[in-house]
Amino acid sequence: MEYRRLGASGLMVPALSFGAGTFGGRGELFSAWGDTDAQQARRMVDIALEAGITLFDTADVYSDGASEEVLGEAIRGRRDRLLISTKSALPTGPGPGEFGSGRARLITAVEDSLRRLGIDHIDLYQLHAFDAGTPVEETLAALDDLVRAGKIRYIGASNFAGWQLMKSLAAADRHGFPRYVAHQVYYSLVGRDYEWELMPLGRDQGVGAVVWSPLGWGRLTGKIRRGQPLPAGSRLHKTSEAGPPVDDELLYDIVDVLDELAAETGRSVPQLALNWLLSRPTVSSVIIGARNEEQLRQNLGAIGWSLDAEQLARLDKASAVTPPYPYYPYYRLPDFARLNPPAV
Repeated sequence: MEYRRLGASGLMVPALSFGAGTFGGRGELFSAWGDTDAQQARRMVDIALEAGITLFDTADVYSDGASEEVLGEAIRGRRDRLLISTKSALPTGPGPGEFGSGRARLITAVEDSLRRLGIDHIDLYQLHAFDAGTPVEETLAALDDLVRAGKIRYIGASNFAGWQLMKSLAAADRHGFPRYVAHQVYYSLVGRDYEWELMPLGRDQGVGAVVWSPLGWGRLTGKIRRGQPLPAGSRLHKTSEAGPPVDDELLYDIVDVLDELAAETGRSVPQLALNWLLSRPTVSSVIIGARNEEQLRQNLGAIGWSLDAEQLARLDKASAVTPPYPYYPYYRLPDFARLNPPAV
């Protein structure tokens, strides 16, 4: 396993981390992802640790808290060998205190996550979404208190827009609060929007990307190809509308190139898609999930080798789309490019 610094922090994280979104299986969305129980989860954690994966990611909304509970059972007795990341801010119930990142909500959410996980501190605590109704100073002050209390070690954001992340970083610098060192983001060959603003921001401000859904919401598994129906067992039948939209022709063009590279390298389509992400700027860790041991071992094969420059260029070309304004001038006009070179 390769280990990387998480942004500009001193925390070392594995290039591949494990996502526990398949643990628990409660609710329509998460039951479609997986229903791994504690015994199965423990075996998954065994395999991950053997491969050098030390970071395990979950959230309070995953399976209504069951993901944290199952992960807590799976890591029991070996907490000192791994890092735990969890998230909060999305609604966990209908009550007025069950969403957002105000002080009261964050303190309660952290205590609840610690209880479900059965641990005394969280290594990386991330806000699952930006709370526009709460001043960023209140949020950061609460997180500062939780860090000082030893409940959390590092903080991060997830799914923030560029201005939301930069506003928070500026406020942290102004008041001496902890800075977000991680941004958990959607990024894949079929979804490169992260590159337009968030990647340059991450590079400039020392915020590392922790990538979720690196296989494009299940579209880059090697089972979806031009002219073929969606496989009967695909979770996209139930979850496609909940995930990021993807142009079908773009997907098929990318898969065509992935198939070519698979024939050349002997690697699988998912391994190639994951390996491409590991080569990208600002990426600290790519979260891999799995519904069974076979999927996990397959995804682990994405580490320990690299595509060459020509192969990377083919994937870059197949997956490239024109960014929206105001980003596209940087990719077209040399005068803009000299002033604002793209991060990629």
